[in-house]
Amino acid sequence: MSNEPTPSPPRPGHRLLRTAGAAATGLAAATAALGTGAMAAYATGAPSTPVIAVGSAAIDLTPTPLKEYAVRTFGARDKAVLLDGIHLTMALLAALAGLLAARRPLAGAAVLGAFGGLGAWAALSRPGAHAADCAPSAAAGLVGAATLLLLARSWRRTSPALPGPQPEPEQEGALPGPAPAVTSRRTVLAATAATFTAGALAGTAGRILTDRRLDVTAARDAVRLPAPAVPPAPPPPPSVHPNIPGLSPFTTPNGDFYRVDTALTLPRIDPRDWALRIHGLVDRPQLITFDQLLREPLEELDHTLSCVSNEVGGPYLGTTRWLGASLPTLLRRAGVRSGADQLVGRSQDGMTIGTPLESVLDGRRALLAVAMNGEALPLAHGFPCRSVVPGFYGYTSATKWLVDLEVTTFAAFDPYWVQRGWDRTGTVRTASRIDVPAPFAKVRAGNVDIAGTAWATHRGIAAVEVRIDQGPWRQAELAFDAGPDLWRQWSYRWADAPPGAHRIEVRATDAAGAVQPEQRATPFPAGATGWHSTVVTVT
Repeated sequence: MSNEPTPSPPRPGHRLLRTAGAAATGLAAATAALGTGAMAAYATGAPSTPVIAVGSAAIDLTPTPLKEYAVRTFGARDKAVLLDGIHLTMALLAALAGLLAARRPLAGAAVLGAFGGLGAWAALSRPGAHAADCAPSAAAGLVGAATLLLLARSWRRTSPALPGPQPEPEQEGALPGPAPAVTSRRTVLAATAATFTAGALAGTAGRILTDRRLDVTAARDAVRLPAPAVPPAPPPPPSVHPNIPGLSPFTTPNGDFYRVDTALTLPRIDPRDWALRIHGLVDRPQLITFDQLLREPLEELDHTLSCVSNEVGGPYLGTTRWLGASLPTLLRRAGVRSGADQLVGRSQDGMTIGTPLESVLDGRRALLAVAMNGEALPLAHGFPCRSVVPGFYGYTSATKWLVDLEVTTFAAFDPYWVQRGWDRTGTVRTASRIDVPAPFAKVRAGNVDIAGTAWATHRGIAAVEVRIDQGPWRQAELAFDAGPDLWRQWSYRWADAPPGAHRIEVRATDAAGAVQPEQRATPFPAGATGWHSTVVTVT
Protein backbone atom coordinates (compact mmCIF):
# COMPACT_ATOMS: atom_id res chain seq x y z
CA MET A 1 0.00 0.00 0.00
CA SER A 2 1.17 3.49 -0.74
CA ASN A 3 1.62 5.77 2.23
CA GLU A 4 1.39 8.94 0.09
CA PRO A 5 -1.46 11.26 1.06
CA THR A 6 -4.40 11.64 -1.27
CA PRO A 7 -4.42 15.08 -2.89
CA SER A 8 -7.17 17.26 -1.50
CA PRO A 9 -9.70 18.55 -3.99
CA PRO A 10 -9.58 22.22 -4.94
CA ARG A 11 -11.37 24.47 -2.52
CA PRO A 12 -14.64 26.08 -3.76
CA GLY A 13 -13.12 29.55 -3.69
CA HIS A 14 -10.15 28.39 -5.75
CA ARG A 15 -12.43 26.63 -8.24
CA LEU A 16 -14.53 29.78 -8.64
CA LEU A 17 -11.42 31.86 -9.18
CA ARG A 18 -10.15 29.54 -11.88
CA THR A 19 -13.56 29.52 -13.58
CA ALA A 20 -13.72 33.31 -13.56
CA GLY A 21 -10.16 33.49 -14.82
CA ALA A 22 -10.87 31.12 -17.68
CA ALA A 23 -13.93 33.17 -18.70
CA ALA A 24 -11.84 36.33 -18.49
CA THR A 25 -9.31 34.91 -20.95
CA GLY A 26 -12.12 34.50 -23.47
CA LEU A 27 -13.33 38.08 -22.94
CA ALA A 28 -9.80 39.43 -23.24
CA ALA A 29 -9.16 37.47 -26.43
CA ALA A 30 -12.45 38.68 -27.93
CA THR A 31 -11.58 42.28 -27.04
CA ALA A 32 -8.21 41.85 -28.75
CA ALA A 33 -10.03 40.43 -31.78
CA LEU A 34 -12.43 43.36 -32.00
CA GLY A 35 -9.59 45.83 -31.56
CA THR A 36 -7.71 44.18 -34.40
CA GLY A 37 -10.79 44.30 -36.60
CA ALA A 38 -11.36 47.98 -35.86
CA MET A 39 -7.76 48.83 -36.72
CA ALA A 40 -7.89 46.81 -39.94
CA ALA A 41 -11.14 48.55 -40.93
CA TYR A 42 -9.19 51.80 -41.15
CA ALA A 43 -8.08 50.59 -44.59
CA THR A 44 -11.37 49.08 -45.75
CA GLY A 45 -14.03 51.32 -44.16
CA ALA A 46 -16.28 51.23 -41.12
CA PRO A 47 -18.93 48.91 -42.68
CA SER A 48 -16.34 46.12 -42.81
CA THR A 49 -15.74 46.22 -39.04
CA PRO A 50 -16.69 42.75 -37.74
CA VAL A 51 -19.58 43.83 -35.49
CA ILE A 52 -20.98 46.23 -38.11
CA ALA A 53 -20.73 43.60 -40.83
CA VAL A 54 -22.51 41.01 -38.71
CA GLY A 55 -25.13 43.56 -37.64
CA SER A 56 -25.85 44.59 -41.22
CA ALA A 57 -26.27 40.97 -42.25
CA ALA A 58 -28.55 40.41 -39.26
CA ILE A 59 -30.77 43.29 -40.40
CA ASP A 60 -31.05 41.78 -43.86
CA LEU A 61 -31.91 38.34 -42.48
CA THR A 62 -34.31 39.47 -39.75
CA PRO A 63 -37.95 38.55 -40.47
CA THR A 64 -40.17 41.53 -41.23
CA PRO A 65 -42.39 41.15 -38.11
CA LEU A 66 -39.31 41.29 -35.89
CA LYS A 67 -38.02 44.37 -37.71
CA GLU A 68 -41.35 46.08 -37.22
CA TYR A 69 -41.30 45.15 -33.53
CA ALA A 70 -37.83 46.70 -33.18
CA VAL A 71 -38.88 49.96 -34.88
CA ARG A 72 -42.11 50.09 -32.88
CA THR A 73 -40.43 49.32 -29.55
CA PHE A 74 -37.08 51.08 -29.79
CA GLY A 75 -37.71 53.75 -32.41
CA ALA A 76 -34.56 55.63 -33.39
CA ARG A 77 -32.57 53.51 -30.90
CA ASP A 78 -33.19 50.27 -32.79
CA LYS A 79 -29.68 50.20 -34.27
CA ALA A 80 -28.02 50.90 -30.92
CA VAL A 81 -30.05 48.09 -29.36
CA LEU A 82 -28.99 45.71 -32.14
CA LEU A 83 -25.31 46.55 -31.69
CA ASP A 84 -25.60 46.20 -27.92
CA GLY A 85 -27.20 42.80 -28.46
CA ILE A 86 -24.37 41.70 -30.75
CA HIS A 87 -21.75 42.83 -28.25
CA LEU A 88 -23.55 41.06 -25.41
CA THR A 89 -23.89 37.86 -27.43
CA MET A 90 -20.23 37.95 -28.34
CA ALA A 91 -19.27 38.54 -24.71
CA LEU A 92 -21.22 35.46 -23.64
CA LEU A 93 -19.70 33.36 -26.42
CA ALA A 94 -16.25 34.66 -25.56
CA ALA A 95 -16.67 33.73 -21.89
CA LEU A 96 -17.85 30.26 -22.90
CA ALA A 97 -14.92 29.97 -25.29
CA GLY A 98 -12.57 30.80 -22.42
CA LEU A 99 -14.14 28.11 -20.22
CA LEU A 100 -13.93 25.62 -23.05
CA ALA A 101 -10.32 26.52 -23.78
CA ALA A 102 -9.38 25.73 -20.17
CA ARG A 103 -10.00 22.06 -21.00
CA ARG A 104 -9.88 21.96 -24.79
CA PRO A 105 -7.75 24.89 -26.00
CA LEU A 106 -8.23 24.26 -29.70
CA ALA A 107 -12.00 23.98 -29.34
CA GLY A 108 -12.19 27.25 -27.43
CA ALA A 109 -10.03 29.03 -29.99
CA ALA A 110 -12.25 27.66 -32.76
CA VAL A 111 -15.23 29.56 -31.30
CA LEU A 112 -13.50 32.91 -31.77
CA GLY A 113 -12.19 31.84 -35.14
CA ALA A 114 -15.73 30.99 -36.17
CA PHE A 115 -16.94 34.48 -35.23
CA GLY A 116 -14.21 35.91 -37.44
CA GLY A 117 -15.39 33.65 -40.25
CA LEU A 118 -18.98 34.80 -39.70
CA GLY A 119 -17.88 38.44 -39.93
CA ALA A 120 -15.94 37.74 -43.14
CA TRP A 121 -18.99 36.09 -44.71
CA ALA A 122 -21.22 38.95 -43.57
CA ALA A 123 -18.87 41.57 -45.05
CA LEU A 124 -18.76 39.78 -48.40
CA SER A 125 -22.55 39.37 -48.46
CA ARG A 126 -23.14 43.13 -48.65
CA PRO A 127 -24.02 44.61 -52.06
CA GLY A 128 -20.96 45.92 -53.83
CA ALA A 129 -18.55 44.19 -51.43
CA HIS A 130 -14.90 43.63 -52.36
CA ALA A 131 -12.62 40.80 -51.35
CA ALA A 132 -10.66 43.13 -49.05
CA ASP A 133 -13.80 43.78 -46.98
CA CYS A 134 -13.42 40.42 -45.26
CA ALA A 135 -9.88 41.25 -44.08
CA PRO A 136 -10.86 42.93 -40.74
CA SER A 137 -12.99 39.96 -39.66
CA ALA A 138 -10.42 37.42 -40.83
CA ALA A 139 -7.67 39.23 -38.92
CA ALA A 140 -9.92 39.50 -35.87
CA GLY A 141 -10.64 35.76 -35.93
CA LEU A 142 -6.96 34.82 -36.20
CA VAL A 143 -5.83 37.20 -33.46
CA GLY A 144 -8.69 36.19 -31.17
CA ALA A 145 -7.97 32.47 -31.59
CA ALA A 146 -4.22 32.85 -31.11
CA THR A 147 -4.63 35.09 -28.08
CA LEU A 148 -7.02 32.66 -26.42
CA LEU A 149 -4.62 29.76 -27.00
CA LEU A 150 -1.78 31.66 -25.33
CA LEU A 151 -3.85 32.83 -22.37
CA ALA A 152 -5.46 29.43 -21.87
CA ARG A 153 -2.05 27.77 -21.92
CA SER A 154 -0.86 30.15 -19.23
CA TRP A 155 -3.90 29.44 -17.06
CA ARG A 156 -3.37 25.71 -17.42
CA ARG A 157 0.14 26.18 -16.06
CA THR A 158 -1.03 27.80 -12.88
CA SER A 159 -1.31 25.54 -9.82
CA PRO A 160 -2.87 23.73 -8.17
CA ALA A 161 -5.42 21.43 -9.79
CA LEU A 162 -5.07 22.18 -13.45
CA PRO A 163 -8.40 21.76 -15.19
CA GLY A 164 -8.89 19.04 -17.76
CA PRO A 165 -7.22 15.63 -17.98
CA GLN A 166 -4.39 15.36 -15.49
CA PRO A 167 -1.04 13.72 -16.30
CA GLU A 168 -0.68 10.10 -15.30
CA PRO A 169 1.28 9.57 -12.05
CA GLU A 170 4.80 8.39 -12.59
CA GLN A 171 5.21 4.65 -12.38
CA GLU A 172 7.09 3.28 -9.43
CA GLY A 173 10.78 3.11 -10.21
CA ALA A 174 10.57 5.46 -13.18
CA LEU A 175 13.10 8.21 -13.41
CA PRO A 176 11.57 11.55 -12.47
CA GLY A 177 11.22 13.91 -15.45
CA PRO A 178 11.44 17.67 -15.43
CA ALA A 179 8.55 19.29 -13.61
CA PRO A 180 6.20 21.26 -15.81
CA ALA A 181 6.75 24.99 -15.68
CA VAL A 182 4.34 26.73 -13.35
CA THR A 183 3.12 30.27 -13.99
CA SER A 184 1.99 32.40 -11.08
CA ARG A 185 -1.66 33.27 -11.04
CA ARG A 186 -0.80 36.92 -10.59
CA THR A 187 1.23 36.90 -13.80
CA VAL A 188 -1.61 35.37 -15.80
CA LEU A 189 -4.12 37.81 -14.37
CA ALA A 190 -1.84 40.67 -15.33
CA ALA A 191 -1.45 39.27 -18.86
CA THR A 192 -5.21 38.87 -19.22
CA ALA A 193 -5.86 42.42 -18.01
CA ALA A 194 -3.15 43.80 -20.29
CA THR A 195 -4.66 41.97 -23.28
CA PHE A 196 -8.12 43.33 -22.49
CA THR A 197 -6.78 46.88 -22.12
CA ALA A 198 -4.71 46.71 -25.31
CA GLY A 199 -7.70 45.38 -27.27
CA ALA A 200 -10.00 48.09 -25.95
CA LEU A 201 -7.50 50.82 -26.77
CA ALA A 202 -6.96 49.39 -30.25
CA GLY A 203 -10.69 49.30 -30.86
CA THR A 204 -11.15 52.89 -29.73
CA ALA A 205 -8.20 54.08 -31.78
CA GLY A 206 -9.42 52.20 -34.84
CA ARG A 207 -12.86 53.78 -34.66
CA ILE A 208 -11.44 57.27 -34.14
CA LEU A 209 -8.97 56.94 -37.00
CA THR A 210 -11.59 55.52 -39.34
CA ASP A 211 -14.07 58.26 -38.49
CA ARG A 212 -11.42 60.92 -39.09
CA ARG A 213 -10.39 59.42 -42.40
CA LEU A 214 -14.00 59.35 -43.56
CA ASP A 215 -15.07 62.65 -41.97
CA VAL A 216 -16.92 64.77 -44.54
CA THR A 217 -18.06 67.50 -42.15
CA ALA A 218 -15.70 70.06 -43.66
CA ALA A 219 -16.74 69.12 -47.19
CA ARG A 220 -20.41 69.45 -46.25
CA ASP A 221 -19.81 72.81 -44.58
CA ALA A 222 -18.05 74.00 -47.74
CA VAL A 223 -21.09 73.37 -49.96
CA ARG A 224 -22.53 76.63 -51.25
CA LEU A 225 -26.14 76.15 -52.23
CA PRO A 226 -27.25 78.07 -55.32
CA ALA A 227 -30.42 80.09 -55.22
CA PRO A 228 -33.48 78.39 -56.71
CA ALA A 229 -34.03 78.95 -60.42
CA VAL A 230 -37.27 80.70 -59.57
CA PRO A 231 -37.60 83.24 -56.74
CA PRO A 232 -37.56 81.42 -53.38
CA ALA A 233 -41.00 80.50 -52.16
CA PRO A 234 -42.13 82.50 -49.13
CA PRO A 235 -42.26 80.59 -45.87
CA PRO A 236 -45.64 79.05 -45.06
CA PRO A 237 -47.97 81.69 -43.57
CA PRO A 238 -48.64 81.60 -39.83
CA SER A 239 -52.17 80.42 -40.56
CA VAL A 240 -50.85 76.92 -41.40
CA HIS A 241 -50.23 76.33 -37.69
CA PRO A 242 -52.92 76.74 -35.01
CA ASN A 243 -51.51 78.54 -31.99
CA ILE A 244 -52.06 75.68 -29.56
CA PRO A 245 -49.28 74.66 -27.11
CA GLY A 246 -48.04 71.14 -27.68
CA LEU A 247 -48.99 70.95 -31.37
CA SER A 248 -46.16 69.79 -33.63
CA PRO A 249 -44.51 72.66 -35.54
CA PHE A 250 -45.64 72.89 -39.14
CA THR A 251 -42.05 72.64 -40.43
CA THR A 252 -39.95 69.97 -38.75
CA PRO A 253 -36.44 71.09 -37.70
CA ASN A 254 -33.69 68.98 -39.24
CA GLY A 255 -32.57 67.76 -35.85
CA ASP A 256 -36.05 66.45 -35.09
CA PHE A 257 -36.72 64.85 -38.47
CA TYR A 258 -37.30 61.12 -38.11
CA ARG A 259 -34.75 58.58 -39.28
CA VAL A 260 -35.66 55.01 -40.21
CA ASP A 261 -33.18 53.06 -42.36
CA THR A 262 -30.95 49.99 -42.24
CA ALA A 263 -27.55 51.74 -42.09
CA LEU A 264 -25.64 50.84 -38.92
CA THR A 265 -22.96 53.37 -39.87
CA LEU A 266 -23.78 56.51 -41.78
CA PRO A 267 -22.31 56.49 -45.30
CA ARG A 268 -19.79 59.31 -45.58
CA ILE A 269 -19.47 60.59 -49.13
CA ASP A 270 -17.23 63.47 -50.11
CA PRO A 271 -19.23 65.49 -52.65
CA ARG A 272 -16.04 65.99 -54.67
CA ASP A 273 -15.95 62.22 -55.22
CA TRP A 274 -19.69 61.76 -55.71
CA ALA A 275 -21.30 61.03 -59.06
CA LEU A 276 -24.77 59.84 -60.01
CA ARG A 277 -25.16 57.28 -62.76
CA ILE A 278 -28.43 57.20 -64.72
CA HIS A 279 -28.68 54.10 -66.86
CA GLY A 280 -30.83 51.14 -67.84
CA LEU A 281 -33.68 51.55 -70.30
CA VAL A 282 -32.52 54.95 -71.50
CA ASP A 283 -31.15 56.18 -74.80
CA ARG A 284 -28.44 58.41 -73.35
CA PRO A 285 -26.93 57.19 -70.06
CA GLN A 286 -25.77 60.02 -67.82
CA LEU A 287 -23.02 60.50 -65.24
CA ILE A 288 -23.56 63.63 -63.15
CA THR A 289 -21.07 65.07 -60.68
CA PHE A 290 -22.10 67.08 -57.64
CA ASP A 291 -20.91 70.35 -59.19
CA GLN A 292 -22.93 69.59 -62.31
CA LEU A 293 -25.99 68.82 -60.20
CA LEU A 294 -25.67 72.17 -58.40
CA ARG A 295 -25.53 73.91 -61.80
CA GLU A 296 -28.94 72.47 -62.72
CA PRO A 297 -31.95 74.79 -62.27
CA LEU A 298 -32.75 73.97 -58.65
CA GLU A 299 -36.30 73.93 -57.29
CA GLU A 300 -37.81 74.12 -53.83
CA LEU A 301 -40.42 71.64 -52.66
CA ASP A 302 -42.36 71.77 -49.41
CA HIS A 303 -43.24 68.17 -48.67
CA THR A 304 -44.36 65.89 -45.84
CA LEU A 305 -42.39 62.64 -45.87
CA SER A 306 -43.63 59.63 -43.90
CA CYS A 307 -42.41 56.13 -43.14
CA VAL A 308 -44.46 53.03 -43.89
CA SER A 309 -43.44 51.67 -40.47
CA ASN A 310 -45.44 54.42 -38.78
CA GLU A 311 -48.15 53.04 -36.53
CA VAL A 312 -51.51 54.83 -36.28
CA GLY A 313 -50.71 58.10 -34.53
CA GLY A 314 -46.97 57.43 -34.76
CA PRO A 315 -44.06 59.92 -34.99
CA TYR A 316 -42.33 58.82 -38.19
CA LEU A 317 -43.20 61.73 -40.47
CA GLY A 318 -42.04 65.27 -40.89
CA THR A 319 -42.39 68.31 -43.11
CA THR A 320 -39.45 70.10 -44.64
CA ARG A 321 -38.47 72.40 -47.51
CA TRP A 322 -36.31 70.47 -49.94
CA LEU A 323 -34.02 72.00 -52.56
CA GLY A 324 -32.90 69.99 -55.55
CA ALA A 325 -32.80 69.35 -59.28
CA SER A 326 -35.87 68.19 -61.17
CA LEU A 327 -35.77 64.40 -61.43
CA PRO A 328 -38.23 64.26 -64.37
CA THR A 329 -36.04 66.70 -66.31
CA LEU A 330 -32.93 64.57 -65.84
CA LEU A 331 -34.77 61.39 -66.82
CA ARG A 332 -36.17 62.96 -69.97
CA ARG A 333 -32.69 64.18 -70.85
CA ALA A 334 -31.52 60.56 -70.60
CA GLY A 335 -34.37 59.44 -72.86
CA VAL A 336 -36.62 56.91 -71.13
CA ARG A 337 -37.42 53.98 -73.40
CA SER A 338 -40.85 52.54 -74.02
CA GLY A 339 -41.80 49.69 -71.67
CA ALA A 340 -39.92 50.99 -68.62
CA ASP A 341 -42.15 51.23 -65.55
CA GLN A 342 -39.82 51.32 -62.51
CA LEU A 343 -37.09 53.68 -61.34
CA VAL A 344 -34.64 51.99 -58.96
CA GLY A 345 -32.46 54.14 -56.74
CA ARG A 346 -29.33 52.63 -55.19
CA SER A 347 -27.66 53.95 -52.10
CA GLN A 348 -23.93 53.86 -51.48
CA ASP A 349 -24.59 51.23 -48.79
CA GLY A 350 -26.42 48.97 -51.26
CA MET A 351 -30.04 49.80 -50.38
CA THR A 352 -32.39 49.62 -53.38
CA ILE A 353 -35.68 51.52 -53.58
CA GLY A 354 -38.12 51.24 -56.48
CA THR A 355 -40.59 53.95 -57.53
CA PRO A 356 -43.35 53.68 -60.17
CA LEU A 357 -41.82 55.51 -63.13
CA GLU A 358 -45.12 56.87 -64.44
CA SER A 359 -45.62 58.70 -61.14
CA VAL A 360 -42.19 60.32 -61.37
CA LEU A 361 -43.07 61.62 -64.85
CA ASP A 362 -46.74 62.56 -64.30
CA GLY A 363 -46.11 66.19 -63.41
CA ARG A 364 -45.43 65.97 -59.67
CA ARG A 365 -42.33 67.78 -58.47
CA ALA A 366 -39.93 64.92 -57.82
CA LEU A 367 -36.43 66.05 -56.86
CA LEU A 368 -32.86 64.96 -56.49
CA ALA A 369 -32.55 66.88 -53.23
CA VAL A 370 -29.29 68.42 -52.02
CA ALA A 371 -30.67 70.48 -49.12
CA MET A 372 -33.40 70.53 -46.50
CA ASN A 373 -34.61 73.60 -44.64
CA GLY A 374 -31.98 75.80 -46.21
CA GLU A 375 -28.86 73.77 -45.44
CA ALA A 376 -27.01 70.94 -47.13
CA LEU A 377 -28.51 67.55 -46.35
CA PRO A 378 -27.44 66.26 -42.93
CA LEU A 379 -25.42 63.04 -43.08
CA ALA A 380 -28.26 61.11 -41.46
CA HIS A 381 -30.66 62.25 -44.17
CA GLY A 382 -28.67 61.41 -47.27
CA PHE A 383 -25.82 63.87 -47.87
CA PRO A 384 -24.86 64.71 -50.53
CA CYS A 385 -27.96 63.69 -52.54
CA ARG A 386 -31.25 61.86 -52.07
CA SER A 387 -34.45 61.40 -54.02
CA VAL A 388 -37.84 62.82 -53.00
CA VAL A 389 -41.04 61.78 -54.81
CA PRO A 390 -44.32 63.08 -53.30
CA GLY A 391 -47.18 60.66 -52.78
CA PHE A 392 -45.20 57.65 -51.58
CA TYR A 393 -43.78 56.36 -48.34
CA GLY A 394 -40.04 56.70 -48.01
CA TYR A 395 -39.38 53.03 -48.74
CA THR A 396 -40.53 53.47 -52.35
CA SER A 397 -39.50 57.06 -53.02
CA ALA A 398 -36.65 58.39 -50.88
CA THR A 399 -33.23 56.88 -51.55
CA LYS A 400 -30.68 58.40 -49.20
CA TRP A 401 -26.96 58.58 -50.13
CA LEU A 402 -28.08 58.10 -53.73
CA VAL A 403 -25.38 57.09 -56.23
CA ASP A 404 -27.27 55.19 -58.96
CA LEU A 405 -30.60 55.44 -60.81
CA GLU A 406 -31.65 52.58 -63.05
CA VAL A 407 -34.64 52.81 -65.37
CA THR A 408 -36.04 49.29 -65.50
CA THR A 409 -39.26 47.29 -65.06
CA PHE A 410 -41.07 45.80 -62.10
CA ALA A 411 -40.82 42.41 -63.77
CA ALA A 412 -37.05 42.64 -64.02
CA PHE A 413 -36.13 43.66 -60.48
CA ASP A 414 -37.52 43.54 -56.94
CA PRO A 415 -36.07 46.24 -54.65
CA TYR A 416 -34.96 45.53 -51.08
CA TRP A 417 -38.30 45.96 -49.31
CA VAL A 418 -40.36 44.29 -52.04
CA GLN A 419 -38.13 41.22 -51.66
CA ARG A 420 -39.26 41.17 -48.02
CA GLY A 421 -42.97 41.24 -48.80
CA TRP A 422 -43.82 44.94 -48.68
CA ASP A 423 -46.25 46.49 -51.16
CA ARG A 424 -44.60 47.32 -54.46
CA THR A 425 -46.16 50.78 -54.83
CA GLY A 426 -46.12 52.30 -51.33
CA THR A 427 -48.78 54.97 -51.84
CA VAL A 428 -49.30 57.04 -48.67
CA ARG A 429 -52.60 56.27 -46.94
CA THR A 430 -54.88 58.96 -45.57
CA ALA A 431 -54.06 59.42 -41.88
CA SER A 432 -54.59 61.77 -38.97
CA ARG A 433 -53.13 62.15 -35.50
CA ILE A 434 -54.07 63.79 -32.20
CA ASP A 435 -51.15 65.78 -30.78
CA VAL A 436 -53.05 67.70 -28.08
CA PRO A 437 -53.99 66.65 -25.43
CA ALA A 438 -51.21 64.12 -24.98
CA PRO A 439 -52.22 60.52 -24.20
CA PHE A 440 -53.44 60.08 -20.61
CA ALA A 441 -53.14 63.81 -19.98
CA LYS A 442 -55.08 65.50 -17.20
CA VAL A 443 -56.90 68.63 -18.30
CA ARG A 444 -59.16 71.06 -16.46
CA ALA A 445 -62.90 70.99 -16.95
CA GLY A 446 -64.32 73.63 -19.25
CA ASN A 447 -63.10 74.47 -22.74
CA VAL A 448 -60.39 72.04 -23.91
CA ASP A 449 -58.35 72.49 -27.10
CA ILE A 450 -57.88 69.40 -29.25
CA ALA A 451 -55.41 69.63 -32.15
CA GLY A 452 -53.28 67.55 -34.45
CA THR A 453 -52.20 66.85 -37.99
CA ALA A 454 -53.62 65.01 -40.99
CA TRP A 455 -51.98 63.99 -44.25
CA ALA A 456 -52.71 62.32 -47.57
CA THR A 457 -49.60 63.20 -49.52
CA HIS A 458 -50.16 64.34 -53.11
CA ARG A 459 -53.94 64.20 -52.61
CA GLY A 460 -54.42 66.68 -49.79
CA ILE A 461 -56.83 66.88 -46.86
CA ALA A 462 -60.39 68.15 -47.30
CA ALA A 463 -61.84 67.56 -43.82
CA VAL A 464 -61.02 66.37 -40.31
CA GLU A 465 -63.61 65.19 -37.80
CA VAL A 466 -63.40 64.60 -34.07
CA ARG A 467 -65.68 62.64 -31.77
CA ILE A 468 -65.70 62.13 -28.04
CA ASP A 469 -66.90 59.04 -26.18
CA GLN A 470 -68.47 57.50 -29.29
CA GLY A 471 -70.65 60.58 -29.78
CA PRO A 472 -71.41 62.30 -33.07
CA TRP A 473 -68.59 63.35 -35.38
CA ARG A 474 -67.84 67.07 -35.26
CA GLN A 475 -66.01 69.06 -37.91
CA ALA A 476 -62.60 70.29 -36.81
CA GLU A 477 -61.29 73.64 -37.98
CA LEU A 478 -58.66 73.19 -40.68
CA ALA A 479 -55.61 75.42 -40.79
CA PHE A 480 -54.54 77.06 -44.06
CA ASP A 481 -53.98 74.56 -46.87
CA ALA A 482 -50.34 74.92 -47.96
CA GLY A 483 -50.67 72.31 -50.71
CA PRO A 484 -51.51 68.66 -51.36
CA ASP A 485 -47.96 67.48 -50.71
CA LEU A 486 -48.04 68.74 -47.13
CA TRP A 487 -49.78 67.72 -43.96
CA ARG A 488 -52.63 69.89 -42.75
CA GLN A 489 -53.03 70.89 -39.15
CA TRP A 490 -56.40 71.13 -37.42
CA SER A 491 -58.00 72.11 -34.13
CA TYR A 492 -61.26 71.65 -32.26
CA ARG A 493 -62.58 73.49 -29.20
CA TRP A 494 -64.26 71.02 -26.84
CA ALA A 495 -66.70 73.17 -24.96
CA ASP A 496 -67.76 72.42 -21.41
CA ALA A 497 -65.72 69.23 -21.07
CA PRO A 498 -67.16 67.36 -18.07
CA PRO A 499 -65.00 65.72 -15.40
CA GLY A 500 -64.02 62.09 -15.85
CA ALA A 501 -62.13 59.87 -18.29
CA HIS A 502 -62.89 60.46 -21.96
CA ARG A 503 -61.85 58.90 -25.27
CA ILE A 504 -61.14 61.22 -28.22
CA GLU A 505 -60.98 59.92 -31.82
CA VAL A 506 -60.09 61.58 -35.11
CA ARG A 507 -60.54 60.75 -38.79
CA ALA A 508 -59.67 62.58 -42.00
CA THR A 509 -61.11 62.82 -45.50
CA ASP A 510 -58.73 63.36 -48.40
CA ALA A 511 -59.32 65.73 -51.31
CA ALA A 512 -60.57 62.84 -53.44
CA GLY A 513 -63.42 62.28 -50.96
CA ALA A 514 -62.07 59.06 -49.42
CA VAL A 515 -62.63 58.81 -45.67
CA GLN A 516 -59.86 57.39 -43.53
CA PRO A 517 -60.87 53.77 -42.77
CA GLU A 518 -61.75 52.75 -39.25
CA GLN A 519 -60.41 49.19 -39.52
CA ARG A 520 -57.02 48.80 -37.91
CA ALA A 521 -54.21 47.35 -39.98
CA THR A 522 -50.54 46.99 -39.11
CA PRO A 523 -47.90 48.82 -41.15
CA PHE A 524 -46.95 45.63 -42.99
CA PRO A 525 -47.33 45.32 -45.94
CA ALA A 526 -48.78 48.64 -47.19
CA GLY A 527 -49.04 51.06 -44.28
CA ALA A 528 -51.13 51.26 -41.12
CA THR A 529 -54.82 52.16 -41.15
CA GLY A 530 -57.33 53.01 -38.43
CA TRP A 531 -58.52 55.97 -36.41
CA HIS A 532 -56.15 57.45 -33.90
CA SER A 533 -57.54 57.87 -30.40
CA THR A 534 -56.36 59.09 -27.04
CA VAL A 535 -57.70 58.92 -23.51
CA VAL A 536 -57.67 61.97 -21.23
CA THR A 537 -58.91 62.74 -17.75
CA VAL A 538 -60.85 65.93 -17.18
CA THR A 539 -60.52 67.19 -13.59
